[in-house]
Amino acid sequence: MSLRLSTVILPYRRWHEGGRWAWTHAEELGFHAAYTYDHLSWRSFRDGPWFGAVPTLTAAATATERLRLGTLVTSPNFRHPVTLAKELISLDDISGGRITLGIGAGGTGFDATALGQEPWTPRERADRFAEFVALLDRLLTQDSVSYEGDFYAAHEARNIPGCAQRPRLPFAVAATGPRGLRLAARYGQAWVTTGDPKLYENGTPEQSVQALRGQIERLADACAEAGREATGLGKVLLTGFTPDRGRPLESLDAFVDFAGRHQELGFTEIVVHWPIPESDFAADQKVFEQIAMEAPAQLR
Repeated sequence: MSLRLSTVILPYRRWHEGGRWAWTHAEELGFHAAYTYDHLSWRSFRDGPWFGAVPTLTAAATATERLRLGTLVTSPNFRHPVTLAKELISLDDISGGRITLGIGAGGTGFDATALGQEPWTPRERADRFAEFVALLDRLLTQDSVSYEGDFYAAHEARNIPGCAQRPRLPFAVAATGPRGLRLAARYGQAWVTTGDPKLYENGTPEQSVQALRGQIERLADACAEAGREATGLGKVLLTGFTPDRGRPLESLDAFVDFAGRHQELGFTEIVVHWPIPESDFAADQKVFEQIAMEAPAQLR
């Protein structure tokens, strides 16, 4: 299977001051998909411009024709399944069925307290994530849903006509722990990882590859438990968070070597960050574009 190459475009630029150009140019460069983060603010970008994911993707959907679009990732931190489902159905319709929902458990960053709540414990995040994904699956596949859970509720929530993609738009479930991997196996059309965060500071690329191999093996076990073939589940690596950091974007050869090693592990899609000057995602724009246009042919 050919390795798909995608990009993630952070929503930090005004639409008419470079924002629109990035999305349309991503399509021109031939990327399989372009994603964006779904945060209220994020790390070093917190004190600068940052725009909402759903409006940004809606604008991108009207500005492009073929490019798949999505989030990497949406989480329960500030989202509710009922309202999110309505937005996703609308977005899938506007895009003509080109939306993928990247979805994860969330973390302890700014999103976790922006609504005035205390950060959830890891156990509560996992509990909420399980309920969130299961309810969202129902909301996107049924015309009317009523539900009363531990964390979320729906009362005759209507979602007619449903998604343009049937039975619903695909979920790309971000997970590394046992419960999350089981969710990916049950509900996901793809699985997303950023690698092992414990290796980011002092680990080596070789240790990262070994850790990713272990994650894929555990994913296969979760798929077997769910009664499905792991080969039918897309495997997505969001780059920039392994010990390799930005080195794969230093040259075409460096990227092909990096992507090839991960393709051998079983990854079906590699996602690279659109270059952002003076940030952790700084990269030479010309080299980035060369990688986008030439690397996929070398990874077939």
